[in-house]
Order: sequence, then C-alpha cells, then structure tokens
Amino acid sequence: MRKLALSDEILLSVQQPARYIGGEFNMAEKVPNEQMIRFAMCFPDVYEIGMSHLGMQILYAMFNKREDVYCERVFSPWPDLDAILRKKHIPLFALESQDPIKAFDFLGFTIQYEMCYTNILQVLDLSGIPLHAEDRKENDPIVIGGGPCAYNPEPLAPFFDMFYIGEGETQYDNLFDLYKEIRNNGGNRWTFLEAAAKLPGIYVPMFYDVTYHEDGTIAEFKPNTPGIPATIAKELVVDMDDAPYIENPIVPFIKVTQDRVVLEIQRGCIRGCRFCQAGNIYRPLREHSLEYLKSYARRMLKNTGHEEISLSSLSSSDYTYLKELVTFLIDEFHGKGINISLPSLRIDAFSLDVMSKVQDVKKSSLTFAPEAGSQRLRDVINKGLTEEVILKGASEAFHGGWNRVKLYFMLGLPTETVEDMEGIALLSEKIAELYYDEIPKEQRNGKVQVVASSSFFVPKPFTPFQWAKMCTKEEFLERAYLVKDKFKEMLNRKSLKYNYHEADLTVLEGILARGDRRVAPVLEEAYHKGAMFDSWGEYFNNDIWMKAFETCGVDMDFYTVRERSLDEVFPWDFIDAGVTKEFLKREWLAAVSEKVTPNCRQQCSGCGARQYGGGVCFEDKN
Repeated sequence: MRKLALSDEILLSVQQPARYIGGEFNMAEKVPNEQMIRFAMCFPDVYEIGMSHLGMQILYAMFNKREDVYCERVFSPWPDLDAILRKKHIPLFALESQDPIKAFDFLGFTIQYEMCYTNILQVLDLSGIPLHAEDRKENDPIVIGGGPCAYNPEPLAPFFDMFYIGEGETQYDNLFDLYKEIRNNGGNRWTFLEAAAKLPGIYVPMFYDVTYHEDGTIAEFKPNTPGIPATIAKELVVDMDDAPYIENPIVPFIKVTQDRVVLEIQRGCIRGCRFCQAGNIYRPLREHSLEYLKSYARRMLKNTGHEEISLSSLSSSDYTYLKELVTFLIDEFHGKGINISLPSLRIDAFSLDVMSKVQDVKKSSLTFAPEAGSQRLRDVINKGLTEEVILKGASEAFHGGWNRVKLYFMLGLPTETVEDMEGIALLSEKIAELYYDEIPKEQRNGKVQVVASSSFFVPKPFTPFQWAKMCTKEEFLERAYLVKDKFKEMLNRKSLKYNYHEADLTVLEGILARGDRRVAPVLEEAYHKGAMFDSWGEYFNNDIWMKAFETCGVDMDFYTVRERSLDEVFPWDFIDAGVTKEFLKREWLAAVSEKVTPNCRQQCSGCGARQYGGGVCFEDKN
C-alpha cells in the first residue's frame, strides 16, 4: 500500500485533499531503482488546471512507456497547504510515489503563461532546490522548462538549468539516453549540461552571455563556451501520426477544468492572426489522419469512462476531415451517452448543424472572436473575419434556436482609434438587433443575451506585433470605460453585457512576455514578498510587484510603452522558431498599412516554415 506524504490530519485540514494523494485511475505505477531516471513533471498551478493540460499528459504517457524512466507529477500546492508545508518543514513531493522532488533526476516545468512564474519559484523553494541554477549541487535535480513561454526564456534564465525549445516528442529520448550515458561513465552535472547544450532544441542559459547598449537594448547575445550553438532551432513533429499520444489518460478523483477526453486533431494554424503567438510558433499546420483519430477516440473513451470528447486545435474548422470525423463520432458514440465538444469552430451552417446534433441548445451559448470592433482593425490584425460573416453566423445561430452569444475582443491593439473601440458596442448591438428583427416573437426562446468581453493586448515574441508598444494601465482602463459608456447608449442595452480584463495584470504579463534577464531579480523579489498564484484574481497583489520593480531599479516602461526599432536585437532572437524575422517584419509593416495577408491554404506567404519539409506547406494545391 502507498504511504502518503501527508498525514490524515493535514489532508483533512486543506481544500480538495485529492489534489495531493495521487492513486487516480490510469496513474503510472513503477518501482523506482537506482538505474531508473526519475522525472518530476510540474505544471506550476493548482492540480485542477494542470491536469487539464494536454501537452503534459502526452509527455507523461510518452516518458512512462520507457522502462528506464519513471515520470511522476507535481503541481503547485494551494496556499493552505503551502503554509503547512513551510511550517512543518515537509518537502514538496510527487503524486505517484509521494517521494520528495529533491530526490528526482529531473524537475520539468511546462510553462504555459507568464503569470505562473512565481509559482515556479514556489515549487523550487518548497522542494528544497536552490532557486538559482548556479547554486545547485551535484545531487539536485536538473531543472528544465518547456512550453510556449520557453520561446522567451530570459526572464526565467537564472532559475533553470536548461530549456527545451519546441515540441517534446522529438528530443527527450535522446536527452534521457545522454543522461544515462554520462551518469554511467562517471560524468557530473556540468558534463551533462555541456553535452546537452549541443543537442537540438536544448538551451542552457549559463553557457550564454548578454551585453547591453547604453540605452538598455541588447548589444550582443552569444555563447561563452566552445562548441555551444549560437542559435537554438525549435523542435517540431513533422508527421503527426508518428508522434506518440495518450492511450490511457489519467482520470482525476475530482472535477478538473477539462474533465473529458481530449483528441488533438492538428497542430499549428493557417490563419496568420498577427497578435497570436501560437499561430506562429506552431507553424506549419500539421494534421492527424482520420484513421489515427478514430483509433485514439475509441481507445481513450474505453480506457477512461469519460462521457465527453473534445476536439483540440487552434482552428478546428480548418481540419481537412472535420466533417468525416464528426460524423464518425456522432455515429459511433452519440447514442451511448457521449457528448462531443467542438471548440475553435468558425460559426457557419455546417458547424451549427453539427452543434445542434451534439449539444443541448438550451444550455449552450455560441462564441465568436471578432477581436476588434471595426473591419479596419480586423484587417490590421489579419483576423480574416468580416462583419458580414459574423452577422451571417449569428443569424443562422438564432434561426437554429440559440439565443446566447459570447463575443471576444481585444483593446489596445496597434493603430486602434476611438471608432474601433466604439465598434465593439456597435457590433454587439447589431447582433442583438438581428435576433429581434429575424426571429418572430412566438419563436423566441426569451430575450437574446450578447456578452462582450475584452482582454487587453499584450505584444508577444515571434509575432508581427513584437515591435509594438503597449498601453499603460491607465490607457487600458480609459479604453475600457469608453467602450462601457458606448454600451450604455445602445437601444438593446438590456440584452447586452460588457466585461473587461484586469489592466495591471496585463501590464505585468507584457513585461514578463518581452523581458530579458534583468527582469529575473524582480520576479524573485516579488516571490519573496509573497507573490504567488498571480493568475488568480483573489491572490494577485499588484502592490507587491510595483515595490519589487522599485527595489530592483527596473524601469517597467522600457518593456511596455516603448515601440521597438526594426533593427533592435530581442532577448529571444537566438531562437529559430521557424518563422523568420524578415517575415515578421513584413507582416508588421503590412499591419500598419492595413493590408491583409492570405491564409496558408490560399497563398504561401514565405514565413520560413517550409524548411521543415511537411505540413500545409506541402499539401497538394491542385
């Protein structure tokens, strides 16, 4: 019987004790030995969020297929348990074996969003692992980071031994083999790091130095050790059907955010939205075959008992065999109590027909993401969505029985004007009007509800907007108030609702997104002063961060409100993400000129992703 790291007394005193006990259905169970590589995989947020992350589950399944690797999970303890662990000096532990993280060979973080950065320090601290890579001893775990935020690893550079740039399925086996070889031949931590830094996709920050100009911009970023590559190229799975997937997903004891089987149908996106980092770093679009997806759908539903399957991708409507896949899922499972979830769909006649078959219309709302309130600004961001298409989709939805619509927008986009902002309220009003104009009174299912939400724009690395300036907190709020006031003028205002994101959190996210190594001390100072779970509104404390910037003498405006010159060296320029800087420059200039770039299936835009030899770049265009 497994011995738990926490006593019954402690477990009964914290929220959701099931977060910490492991033992879930389909959990990997092995008997560790000295020859086995022990890998603690961490999602630096609460269990319910981490267990919903697909990438972590794929790597967990892949690693545990190896007999010589035991991959276990660890998540950020919620503040109630965090306090107990510190008070009672209990080291943070893995769910599977309940062993301390400090006893593992690797501690791997999947870094999905900037506001989890202080939680990374929390996990290191509670594990008894020195925060700084340079302070770690021979027996400390190798700390490795991956995920989208690893495409600008510099704000986290001092805290990591290495980063894995790109998709994890391609190089981890080589990394593990190298680790075993060096360990068996009597090598040490330094020997391994130096050898690993020469593997494709692996970045070891300590082997690189940065120098700066007087104005604070980067003068040079280069290796400080012979044989270390100057550029790190991202790792990419070319043939998706060759990549391992999950046959036996873990089934949590408690409800998690994504409490369902997730079937990844493709990676990448053809759309080219200029604000979207994922659409650039995951290029080119690569699809799974229909038979592959059918096979895994059957196996995962059978092996979990889940009653819902969700199709995962950045833009599901662009999957070539979507109609065939959905038809299969409906025929195969719908009569057996299995719900089918279809996120990231364009709202058209086909999508609505499918959703009417797989969803309870009365319980669901439809989601549109216009992103901008005017066609001019949608052209600037290359959204590829016209007002005509939005209204046509809404009309078809209303005729199909829906009466709730969610609209997602961004405020603070480059070139934004008052007309663009007010357009958010005007477009929402047009959709509400459409319902009352087109649906006879006797056929209406109550009033229409249109909920518009705006997040605040954050320029991200490896997007055409990486050169853009960002609004201040005050500017963001002014724009939100302007939109809110416009909503009050609308005739159908009782059917409309408007929400907006937290401005101070957005500014901080922007600094961490485009920051360099000089931001790391601010992050550490904020953590020591109590910053944790910053992505959770009830725990985010902006004052802590403001004091940390002041204490460390770091100018926030340098990272946010400054528009970059086209020849500036960025902290992430040493990474080859597959899209060239020249392509991103062309797209930035096209944005300012309000020019639309066709999607990848309409016309190749020469982004650089063709170098991988697969995906949409090589589809038969005839």
